[in-house]
Amino acid sequence: MTNEANSSSTASERCLCREIVDRFEKVFDVPPSVRQHLTNSRVEFLKAVRAVIDHRIEHLSESGRQGSHIPVE
Repeated sequence: MTNEANSSSTASERCLCREIVDRFEKVFDVPPSVRQHLTNSRVEFLKAVRAVIDHRIEHLSESGRQGSHIPVE
């Protein structure tokens, strides 16, 4: 994906990590070879967020099973 394609997105379509990468590129004037590393790191960051969410869902699902069974006549 090129920077032109990214800049044409509206604010509601852009993610926070893309905004951070764009700012980083502007501040440090990074070369194209570094841009590819930043794009890859953005994907890895999103995977990490997904893993944290999955872990939290698993934790909450397990805690819901701690009730006791009471027989009803």
